[in-house]
Amino acid sequence: MKILQVEHLTKTYGSGETAVHALRDVSFAVEKGEFTAIIGPSGSGKSTLLHILGGVDVPTGGRVLVDGTDLSTLNETQLAIFRRRQIGLIYQFYNLIPVLNVEENIKLPVLLDGHEPDPEQFGELVETLALKERLRHLPNQLSGGQQQRVSIGRALINHPAIVLADEPTGNLDSRNSAEILELLKLSHTKYHQTLLVITHDAHIATQADRILSIEDGRIAGDDRILHHREAEQT
Repeated sequence: MKILQVEHLTKTYGSGETAVHALRDVSFAVEKGEFTAIIGPSGSGKSTLLHILGGVDVPTGGRVLVDGTDLSTLNETQLAIFRRRQIGLIYQFYNLIPVLNVEENIKLPVLLDGHEPDPEQFGELVETLALKERLRHLPNQLSGGQQQRVSIGRALINHPAIVLADEPTGNLDSRNSAEILELLKLSHTKYHQTLLVITHDAHIATQADRILSIEDGRIAGDDRILHHREAEQT
């Protein structure tokens, strides 16, 4: 089942001779439960792509369908609600709400809908993230690794259609980076979460089922790593 469809996506900033073509006719699809890494040099368009997939930015042309919903058909309010419920976003610099504690930050997408998460599921999530003893702490009382764990929890709390991560280990040391990678892999295997991760880290990329390479705003490579591993075992 295709959970994400990207069709002839373009993004242009400016016009005329000064126009910058960030994305040029990008098309691909992602299956439900797939872990995809997106790699490419700085300025290749990968962050622009992720922002459009997450409904944070709009394309100049083409369309994005998440779980069958065309994002371009949603008005601003509908898009905000859809993004909150169906798209989990993890940023390099965490983007936590500084006046909310850990529990409130994780629960925020659910609370904004006027609900409370299932207590058992919430308890399992914070246990998995090793945040059970930190629920009353504010973000500035946490280490970088702990803040990113909170960000992951917030992204997973609604069991979204997809989770998008923009350099999730880019602001962490090697030990915390390894722990965050393991948590992302766990969310993929335990919760069958569909993951798209932008990364410069080759180790993260090689853990994915698939690597999409972007250069000059175009898809330059599409390597299905999982297929290669299975072939080696047969």
